Amino acid sequence: MVDSISYVQAEKTNVRQRYQRNLRGYGKQSPNPKWPGRAYIAVQVVVNYEEGGENCLLHGDNTSEAFLSEIIGASTWEGQRHWNMESIYEYGARVGFWRVRKILDEAEVPVTVFGVATALARSPEQTLAMQQSGWEIASHGLKWIEYKDYTKEEERQHVQEAIRLHKEVTGERPLGWYTGRCSMNTASLVAESGNFAYLADSYADELPYWQNISGKNQLIVPYTLDVNDMRFATSQGFNAGDQFYSYLKDSFDILYKEGQNGAPKMMSIGLHCRLAGRPGRVQAFKRFLEYAKNHSGVWFAKRIEIAEHWIKHHPIPLNPIQVSSMDRREFVQQFGSVFEHSAWIAERAYQLEIGAAHNCLEGMHNLLCRVFRSASKEERMGVIKSHPDLAGKLAQAKLLTATSTIEQASVGLDVLTDKEKSMFEKLNRCYRERFEIPFIIAVRDHTRQSILETFKQRVENNPDDEYIEACRQIERIAWYRLIPFFDEG
Repeated sequence: MVDSISYVQAEKTNVRQRYQRNLRGYGKQSPNPKWPGRAYIAVQVVVNYEEGGENCLLHGDNTSEAFLSEIIGASTWEGQRHWNMESIYEYGARVGFWRVRKILDEAEVPVTVFGVATALARSPEQTLAMQQSGWEIASHGLKWIEYKDYTKEEERQHVQEAIRLHKEVTGERPLGWYTGRCSMNTASLVAESGNFAYLADSYADELPYWQNISGKNQLIVPYTLDVNDMRFATSQGFNAGDQFYSYLKDSFDILYKEGQNGAPKMMSIGLHCRLAGRPGRVQAFKRFLEYAKNHSGVWFAKRIEIAEHWIKHHPIPLNPIQVSSMDRREFVQQFGSVFEHSAWIAERAYQLEIGAAHNCLEGMHNLLCRVFRSASKEERMGVIKSHPDLAGKLAQAKLLTATSTIEQASVGLDVLTDKEKSMFEKLNRCYRERFEIPFIIAVRDHTRQSILETFKQRVENNPDDEYIEACRQIERIAWYRLIPFFDEG
C-alpha cells in the first residue's frame, strides 16, 4: 500500500492499492437487526460526562478548553486558566447532570454514559448516581482533549490509563469505548487493548457492524453528531429547544417508518450535561421522550445491550468473500474466466484500487468492466472473438468451457431439434460473414425462442452498432458469471 501516490498515478504505474475505507457498508439491503419484541426502532441515549476532564491548567494541560460550550468560537488561552469556560463546564457537573438524570429516571429510559475517566474521578457523587440509576458507564478516554497530534505511544498510554482509572473509580472495566476527539491511531489502539464489546468512534451507519481492526474482528456501534445537543454549541446549529425537538422527532419518525417497512435501525441521541442540562433545552428533550414512548415497537436500550444483541443475532460473518484481501494468484484464479479466455482482465483489475466496495457482485463487476472498457479496441475484439458460436461446432464437439457449456444448456441449446440446429448454423454463418465475429448474447436474459428472434434482428445491424452491442452483452455475461461468487439470486 502506497499512501502518498495519487489515484491516477497508481493506475499508471500499476501500483497495487487496497482502499482501507468501507464506502459500501450493508449495501442496498441492510440486515434486519431483529430487535427484541420485533421493535421497529432502537433508541439509545448517551450522556457524555466530560466535566472535569477538559483542557485546563489544573489538569496538566498547556491551554484552556475551547470546545463545545456557550462561548461559540472560543479560542484556547495559552498558559492561562479561562474562568468563564471553566464555570460553564462546572455548570454541567453541578446542575446539568442532576437535571438530565432526573428526567431520564422519571422516563425510565436506559442510558449509556460516555465517561471521561478523569472527569469521573473528580465527580464521585455523580458517578455513584449513574450506577444507582443502572446506567452503563462506557469509557470516553482518559481526558476530554484532542488526540490528533499525540504520538501512537503517547495515546496508547492514555488508553491504558483510562481503562485502569475507570475500573478504579467505578469498580468495573468499561465494555464500550468512545474517544470522540480521536486520532488516526485511536481505533487500532483501543482494539488492540482487547475485551471491548464495542467501539463507538464511528458515524458511518445506523446499525452496528463488524470491522477488522489490527487483525481483530471488532464490533462497531456507531454514534451520532447530528441528533446531538452539541449543535447548540456550533455555528448553524440549534438556536432553540423547539429546533432540537423537531430534529429529534423527524429523525425518529423516518426511522420508525423504515422499521415498519422491514428495515429497523438504531437512533442514537447525544447529550452533554452543560448543554442539554440548561432549562430551555432539556424541556425539548423531555417532550421528545414523551413522544417516543407513546409509540409501540420502540426498544430503549443501553449501547452494551445493543452490542450484546448484535453479537448474539449477527455474529462475525463466516468467511465472506473478501476480494480486497485476495493475493494475485487467488484473485486471478477466481475471476480469470469471467471474461471468456481473457484472464488478462482479472490480472489488470488486480492492480486497481480495491476496497470493501468490491466485496460484492456490483463492485466486482464494475472493477472487471473498467478494465474491459479501458482496453484497446484490438484487445476487446480479442475478447469478442474468444466467445464460441451458439450451438456451434465447439458445442457439438463438447469443447466449450465449463461456464459456456452451462450457459448454453440453461436455455436448451444442447438439445436442439434438427431444424433448430440448421437455423443456428445458418445464422452463425451469416453473422460471421457479415461481422467477422461470433454472435454474442447473454443467454440467461432469454428463452431459446427469444434468442433466435434477437439473432435474426441483429444480423441486420451495421458493424459499428453490433460491435457496441457485443461488448455490452459480454459485460452482461460477466455479471451472470459473477453471481455464484457472491451468493446473489
